[in-house]
Amino acid sequence: MNFTEKTKLAFNAVADHLLGNLKSHEQALVNLHAEESLFVRFNGNKVRQNTHVEQRSLSLQLQKDKKTANITFSITGEIEEDKKRADFWLEQARQECDLLPEDPYQVPIKNNGTSDSTFKGTLLSDEDVVKAITAPAVGTDLAGLYCAGPIISANKNSQGQSHWFATENFFVDYSLYLGEKAVKSIYAGTSWDQKAFEENLAQTKNQLNLMDRPKKVLQPGAYRTYLAPGAVAELSTMFAWGALSFNAYKQGASAMQRLADKERSLSPLFNLRENFSMGLTHQYNSLGELAPEKLDLIKAGELQSFLISSRSAKEYGVTSNAGDSGESPRAMEILPGTLKKDEILKELGTGLYLSNLHYLNWSDRLNARITGMTRYACFWVENGEIVAPIADLRFDESLFDCLGANLLAVTDFQEIDPQVSTYESRALGGKKIPGMLIKDFKFTL
Repeated sequence: MNFTEKTKLAFNAVADHLLGNLKSHEQALVNLHAEESLFVRFNGNKVRQNTHVEQRSLSLQLQKDKKTANITFSITGEIEEDKKRADFWLEQARQECDLLPEDPYQVPIKNNGTSDSTFKGTLLSDEDVVKAITAPAVGTDLAGLYCAGPIISANKNSQGQSHWFATENFFVDYSLYLGEKAVKSIYAGTSWDQKAFEENLAQTKNQLNLMDRPKKVLQPGAYRTYLAPGAVAELSTMFAWGALSFNAYKQGASAMQRLADKERSLSPLFNLRENFSMGLTHQYNSLGELAPEKLDLIKAGELQSFLISSRSAKEYGVTSNAGDSGESPRAMEILPGTLKKDEILKELGTGLYLSNLHYLNWSDRLNARITGMTRYACFWVENGEIVAPIADLRFDESLFDCLGANLLAVTDFQEIDPQVSTYESRALGGKKIPGMLIKDFKFTL
């Protein structure tokens, strides 16, 4: 029995045991997050760390006397031991409820249906990982992390709801170094393709060769700019910082406030949606509510919907669209346009080609203004030809400008930007993102 099969058996047994021990005035929801992961860390194109992680975590939400307690604890996969743990933590949750005030916006637990999805990947065998990555990178200073294995999410509740989602995937999050210069890339998916990885690596090597030219120092100002999908992916993370949250909107803290109120607009070329059909994460939220498979959030530059959780729906008297508790996109897709890959430099003409951005933050949230830095492979282009890498620049730019009147074109291709967070555990999810050509992207330092 493999990890996924054993975990499914254990979760069903322990969750059913826990829910079966509830008292008549209690309701509960149980969530599972589990993984079996191989982590291999590289530096200097050599293995520096090789680790195998197996973990299962249960989150219990107990509702009792109009009060809500949340407790998270680990389980082992050994059913009898895990039942004892569940009994202990259920009692702890009861005691916590006794100390809490009533929850005025408590979302009643109900049956949101059932689902069962398991996706098998084609991963490298543990024995083949090192050769597959280091052999084509011979002669380079490669540093990064390979991570692979099954990730599982599931939940059950006391009203009969039951969801299961398991997938097998991998990513190689790496950089190539040339002294202090570096180029970053990611190769990820569910089926390892050695040729595709080597093509990804070859492109990164080419960018590193271009980085070896003398740097061009640019003065602050507004420049015609191409943002590659990696840079757009960083920019789009700001939509997850409350920008599309209905609760944030009602509290006056959404960066899309002025878009919602028709005071500002975005370009008709800009389209953003939730798209669970990409298969990057499960369709149900932490309450087990099934979100629409596809949900337009911004269409042709106009706000179509905020993400609305059941808690916000109850608080503000609106209809939920099964947004999760944080009301952030979980399966974000920015739709493609018409700009072809082989025409990017020609259409850019003279300006900046930015592969990556980092250190992003709001500088003026209510005007959707963001500050951040260029990073890694960023180049000065003249007459459609890459001339030189640039010294780092700080930008300060409003989304209402760069995704508004200054958005000139969107590429006809998209790239997957996988969720590579491994803090405490591997994460599900990711984004599908195109590149963008922008007029007058503003730099301040």
